[in-house]
Amino acid sequence: MGEKIDGTDDHAGLQGTAASRLLSTTCIWSDAAAPPPVPTTVSPPAPAAPAPVEAVTAAAPVERARSNAWPPRRLSLALQGGGTFAAFTWGVLERLLEEPIEIDTISGASAGAINALLLASGLAEGGREAARLRLSRFWLRLMHEASFRSLMLIGGFSPAGSSVAFGPTLRSGRFDPIDLDPLRLALSRDIDFSVVRNARCPKLLIAATRIRDGQQQIFRNDAITADVALASTCPPLVHCAVEIEGEAYWDGGFGGNPPLLRLAQESSTADVLLVQVTPARDSYVPITLAAIDRRLDQIAANAALNAEIAAIEWAQAHAAPSLRLTRIAAEDSVDGLAQRSSTDLGRGFIRLLHRSGRAAAERWLGQDAKADATLAAPTAVACEPALA
Repeated sequence: MGEKIDGTDDHAGLQGTAASRLLSTTCIWSDAAAPPPVPTTVSPPAPAAPAPVEAVTAAAPVERARSNAWPPRRLSLALQGGGTFAAFTWGVLERLLEEPIEIDTISGASAGAINALLLASGLAEGGREAARLRLSRFWLRLMHEASFRSLMLIGGFSPAGSSVAFGPTLRSGRFDPIDLDPLRLALSRDIDFSVVRNARCPKLLIAATRIRDGQQQIFRNDAITADVALASTCPPLVHCAVEIEGEAYWDGGFGGNPPLLRLAQESSTADVLLVQVTPARDSYVPITLAAIDRRLDQIAANAALNAEIAAIEWAQAHAAPSLRLTRIAAEDSVDGLAQRSSTDLGRGFIRLLHRSGRAAAERWLGQDAKADATLAAPTAVACEPALA
């Protein structure tokens, strides 16, 4: 399960993985030119058309594609942002770090980007224990500070919600409640950005939204700085855009939360775990301004993700059956999460999210006790509810 699909992770050419060669022709956020179409041989028999697809999938080792080994030895992670809800991801990652699982590639946006950077820099610097300590130190400090700056660090504001909270002064563009330097220093205190360029560091795909054209910009290890982390978590109506090499950026959650197609393209392992923290379901129809804003924020945060999941499922059915996407969703473990605020820094709430994340990861790791069909199915699998 930990082997490469096609022996390489070069997604730009014809030597890429099975998923990569398919998805590189459909990824609307790609910043590279699409590869030239593969010439097909014209043949009189009607069945000749599917031949290129068969040629792509044949490159994947049959043993790995059909292996039921669980948990996977190598894994790529897609970490969604969602303000304080991302404390759930802290719990998931903490439990995964207790297993001998090699992390290949990590994508993240907003608070998901912060978790990704904490995990990757810790792994590069001191292995699984160092990564666990980095995550724990960051979230415990966030919880104890419970400050405006804490919310800024994890992108804990929706655009509409910020506008409602701060009123016309904020909307006028003359309001910048906190300078970026304290935020940069706070991030640098917990993340060694020089380490992410180390060869031992997992591959990183950190998303920000380019204001000029509204496109998603992916920053990889060699380009990641504190400014990139700030850009990925930048709430547009709370402080000014973050400028990087002449381009201005806002929160990465607008274009893809988290980047999933690009992760499938660039991952060299067939197993991808999505940690989704923003609720997709809500049984109540909101009527107050705050509740309406909260629900709109949740819908917007998951819209791009749902489209990318659909594209992944199409790829699994047509050209990349060995690609296995699984999902751990916070709303399946925390009752009533859709009615909670992603700016809630209460210690009890953060600890609940952390515990729930650990428990959900425990269930995900124990899926070998379930039917083989659950493991073999190439669709996103959500963990069952845990808390009454």
